[in-house]
Amino acid sequence: MKYHISFDIDFRRNASKGLYIALEGIDGSGKTTQVERLVSELQKQGKEVIHTREPRKGVGLIGKLIQDILHGKANVSPVAFQYLFSADRQMQHQELILPALADGKVVITDRCFWSAIPYGLLDTNEPIEQNSIHQKLVAQSILSFYHEFTIPDKTFYLDVSLDTAIDRITKGEGVHEIYEDRSKLARALDGYQWLLKEFPKEFMVIDANQGVDSVADEIFAAVNK
Repeated sequence: MKYHISFDIDFRRNASKGLYIALEGIDGSGKTTQVERLVSELQKQGKEVIHTREPRKGVGLIGKLIQDILHGKANVSPVAFQYLFSADRQMQHQELILPALADGKVVITDRCFWSAIPYGLLDTNEPIEQNSIHQKLVAQSILSFYHEFTIPDKTFYLDVSLDTAIDRITKGEGVHEIYEDRSKLARALDGYQWLLKEFPKEFMVIDANQGVDSVADEIFAAVNK
């Protein structure tokens, strides 16, 4: 027997005096570089800026376990991995983000809870289809972890081609992570396109195939509107 299920979901909006900004995109989209640029520019304006990332890098037992899994040193099921991400995000939200916003600071994060959707869908190992009811249910299930989180005031999605992302990753430094291969990045791209279609008002899409300076200027102009 089949059952029809539909959902409505909303997110908690930032009511504090601080500003919450997130940069999203696949690995190789340039998020880390652009976060650093934005932090520097806002600090020059005299703003107090908190710079963070998700998942946290080696912070606490959960953060260290997540890094081990991302680097292929430990293995858990995809569902368990999503729960670990959720726990780490909840802790950071309560310990760092909300207090900083309440103090009137600017919080800039390299990824936020939105990443859970494309990477959660990726881990289902099923084709990502824009009109898939099953994927809507999976996404709603993942988002149910986060519906009480404060949503970023501005979320920039750095839209980059798969070839450009692969080229940047290949030329970059650092430890290789489990999601940094072509097939997984392609699925993550599909997941982000699904996310953008479902929640179009929550994102500002930036062409990240441009040069670093052009991307930075576009983001900075949007933040200062």
